[in-house]
Amino acid sequence: MTDLAPQTIFLKDYAEPHHWVETVHLTFALSPRATRVRSKIVFTPNDKNTGDLILNGEQLSLKSVTVNGAYVAYDTTDTHLTIKQADLPQEPFTFEAEVEISPETNTALEGLYMSSGMYCTQCEAEGFRKITYYPDRPDVMAVFTVRVESELPVMLSNGNPQASGDGWAEWHDPWPKPAYLFALVAGELLAHAGQFTTMSGKDVELNIYVRKGDEDKCAFGMQALIDSMVWDERVYGREYDLDIFNIVAVDDFNMGAMENKGLNIFNSSCVLASPETSTDATFERVEGIIAHEYFHNWTGNRITCRDWFQLCLKEGLTVYRDQMFSGDMRSHAVKRIEEVLLLRARQFREDNGPLAHNVRPESFVEINNFYTATVYTKGAEVIGMLRRLIGDEAYYKGCDLYFERHDGQAVTIEDWIKAFEDTTGRDLSHFQQWYSQAGTPRLSVEETWDNGTLTLSFTQSTPATPGQDVKKPQVLPIMVGLIAQDGTEVVPNTILEMTESSQSFTFEGLSERPVASILRDFSAPVILQREMDAKTRAFLLANDTDPFNTWEMGRMLAKDTLVAMIVDGTEPDPAYLDALKTMLSDTRKDPAFRALCLALPSQDDLAQTLTDAGVTPDPMAIYEQLEELRHILASAFKDILPALYADNDAGAFKPDANGSGKRALRMAVLSLLTLNDGGAAARNLFETADNMTEQAGALTALLSAGTGQEELASFYAQWFHDRLVMDKWFMMQVAVAAPLEAAHIADKLTQHADFEMKNPNRFRAVFGALQANHGGFHAPDGAAYKLLADWLIKLDPLNPQTTARMCGAFETWKRYDADRQAMIRTQLERILATPNLSGDTTEMVSRILAA
Repeated sequence: MTDLAPQTIFLKDYAEPHHWVETVHLTFALSPRATRVRSKIVFTPNDKNTGDLILNGEQLSLKSVTVNGAYVAYDTTDTHLTIKQADLPQEPFTFEAEVEISPETNTALEGLYMSSGMYCTQCEAEGFRKITYYPDRPDVMAVFTVRVESELPVMLSNGNPQASGDGWAEWHDPWPKPAYLFALVAGELLAHAGQFTTMSGKDVELNIYVRKGDEDKCAFGMQALIDSMVWDERVYGREYDLDIFNIVAVDDFNMGAMENKGLNIFNSSCVLASPETSTDATFERVEGIIAHEYFHNWTGNRITCRDWFQLCLKEGLTVYRDQMFSGDMRSHAVKRIEEVLLLRARQFREDNGPLAHNVRPESFVEINNFYTATVYTKGAEVIGMLRRLIGDEAYYKGCDLYFERHDGQAVTIEDWIKAFEDTTGRDLSHFQQWYSQAGTPRLSVEETWDNGTLTLSFTQSTPATPGQDVKKPQVLPIMVGLIAQDGTEVVPNTILEMTESSQSFTFEGLSERPVASILRDFSAPVILQREMDAKTRAFLLANDTDPFNTWEMGRMLAKDTLVAMIVDGTEPDPAYLDALKTMLSDTRKDPAFRALCLALPSQDDLAQTLTDAGVTPDPMAIYEQLEELRHILASAFKDILPALYADNDAGAFKPDANGSGKRALRMAVLSLLTLNDGGAAARNLFETADNMTEQAGALTALLSAGTGQEELASFYAQWFHDRLVMDKWFMMQVAVAAPLEAAHIADKLTQHADFEMKNPNRFRAVFGALQANHGGFHAPDGAAYKLLADWLIKLDPLNPQTTARMCGAFETWKRYDADRQAMIRTQLERILATPNLSGDTTEMVSRILAA
């Protein structure tokens, strides 16, 4: 019997399971194509919701089932095993089963699978059901004991090591957890060891397990782990709770990493780092992701989600925590700008298209499709807004109450909000609407000045999104400062709490009309619509004390310049060029900040800006005018570029904020310098660089200038043996290709001997870069559309998760001209018509087509 037809699951239909689980004993006899899994599970009937025992199970070969050691009647389908309530004891009972699975042929990378000879697992969201029969839902939490039988030297699972012998090892996790946090790893691995003593004096053994040859890429990750443990104790008072913490690097992994209790499994690209093979961006990413997964120990593991609709509760909160950690470790100003760039590039795009959904969705077909920017990055923004509204002291008091009240529980957004209502005495029901209303609010402002009083009048509205035509006003914390005409700040950071559709705020007793700095630190995830001339923007660029708004004014000047160039053919305003030049030359400012100011808006950002202005974007025109502005900047700054390049030589490589900031500015300058000197400086740096940031930066500068083929071949010859560096080699060729060449280059790379579609990192290196190359992806011949669709159709039977996520490349199709829309529709319909298309991909394509 089969029951695999996709079904929509609704938040409103949540009900507790018929049975809870007390303890789980699992025994794995590992074999590539015939792993035996024996389960012994103690169930307790749920008196509040009685019924049949219903267990999830997929792709399992069932060998035996007993209850309390005796035969029992049961029914199975492709997705469930059911035992009727009448055939079950009415008191706690022991269910035992034995199944057989095939890790070697599990290309979906869900459940138990193999990667380069290593056994590993990925169970979030619903992978455990591919390991054994179980109530695979996050509100069922139990204590696990696991025995692994294998000839492999390293055998790991959750919790603490309990016993081991020749060919076996046992692990026990004393903390109840849902099945999605289960983990198992076995393989030929080497450990990079460390140690940490908690604030209560508990010694914890730390290990990063890697394949042979990667031992020299673990030191930074280990220090990041220790820094994370120290930070969580100092800032949130959260202490680690096991005797051991293990991380394992896996080459084939659909996500970045996974927070399994005591045994974090990482995509190799997110934990391995060395100066020779990793860029500064990689080091920062490794640091942030290690922190994120470690912080999940409390915000996700000790307290988990009642159901998958609450995914933002663990992910949004943990993203916010890792953002604060990264800011403390590096630069809060730079980190905040990077966060907003990511939010606007991914989440605003999501909010503005067919994939828009609530931070807490109300329904889903495939939960894997809701691991989105809305859940993660907008979810983090909501946490940040809550903290701004109630203040730091109240925020941490609320967190303490939340941890105390719900430790060991599976909870909801309502539980999270209630902790802050109880500590502050505030009614936060209106604020909670951020979780239930999709879309990005548009916030407009008008200013009036009257006899020493400045009035700021705000209006907010949110466009309709799929399934939500009518929108209510949101609670918006709007951070404002006022700056006098001489550049001094007369009113410092002030939070204006907006709750209505239209609302005014006054500042009295001012001696002269100030310039308002609005939405400082990007205090709410909105699109600010404000009439402002270039002179005022240049004033704020020069005088604003808020780093985010300083950067924002420069970016708006760049956008205005580019839109005028694209739409009207207007030459850049000399005032913009002068302001940017002044900013770049200001050595008092952080080099990383200056690098961000020099970076031009992305092609996709400009396409959305034109769309918002009622102009159909022409991807080719956007590309051409961006290139034109790059050449104009290179010419206008030719007198300062050589000195900027020389002065920001960071010397011996250190992956810290100071060194990475200097290299960021140096590489941004090199991109322009290459247009002036024919690539001389870039070629010299490529030959002499002792770190990947500068070597890859030099190669990218050359490729962006239409040269560098010799260096590209040299790079391959030097690094062909390193899989993570090869991902960069694949990616950079497509990312910087000219629009009419991008699809051809991507197609050619898929025929390269080192391309492996089954490896998510390598697939994303080519096709993620093709999507990011806006002009190339939307080239007028539609070649990129067809190429991506061809490969998604090939990949779907092997890895539905990665396929579905890559379909997001088409989500903005409705903003382009009729010809491009027709070509994209043809490819989407072709994907949807593919026989046996996975539920993951079917749902994504159907939602995109429904735009």
